[in-house]
Amino acid sequence: MVTLEEAVTARLKTHGAVFEVLVDPDGAMSFRQGDKVEVEKILAAEDVFENASRGDRSSEEDLLRAFETTDVLAIASKIIKKGEIQLTAEQRKRIIENKRRQVVHLIAMNAINPQTGTPHPPARIERAMEEAHVHVDPTKSVEEMVNITMKAIRPLIPIRFEEVDVAVKIPPAYAPKAYGEVATFGKLQREQWQNDGSWIGVVRIPAGLQNEFYSLVNRLSKGDAETKLLKR
Repeated sequence: MVTLEEAVTARLKTHGAVFEVLVDPDGAMSFRQGDKVEVEKILAAEDVFENASRGDRSSEEDLLRAFETTDVLAIASKIIKKGEIQLTAEQRKRIIENKRRQVVHLIAMNAINPQTGTPHPPARIERAMEEAHVHVDPTKSVEEMVNITMKAIRPLIPIRFEEVDVAVKIPPAYAPKAYGEVATFGKLQREQWQNDGSWIGVVRIPAGLQNEFYSLVNRLSKGDAETKLLKR
């Protein structure tokens, strides 16, 4: 449970009354966006207020009229999802920057330049976001912001989401220990053990993770594995 000093107010006006709960700002934003967050862990107090700053609790009559229940956790869930979360300027800035980093990371991981078939560096994606004046909305989910960002930057840089298939052959000396980590890096399409003890597999991965995948294969096989990018 968050402390009162760290909490902010989530407020919902409905049925002619105001209802407030005190919440952890980061947890409340995550909960609002659909992340798996337990409501009781982001409340500073298991109470519903008509004025949290004065400590005035809502009456049971008002709660029943507005929410048809007096269950604090159920009511808090609705207030957080539908109401206004009052972030400080510093909290809002921190949440926006964190979400921007997540958006850039997801795009860099999953997208490529279709003209070259290679990933876009995160710095290039960030520059395109700045040029396109992408506004990161702290109330939207990362997935929503990825879709908004992709639509905004496509006119500026050639980019699309894509998965690629990579064939891998790991020599017998490394296959028993290496194949599991290689196979689970992405989606294993097919595999086969050879008579000599080597392992051959085809792994489907986000296009932007090709360099990381090749580095993993090389590390596990000390550079002796063979890889080949397959056309789909």
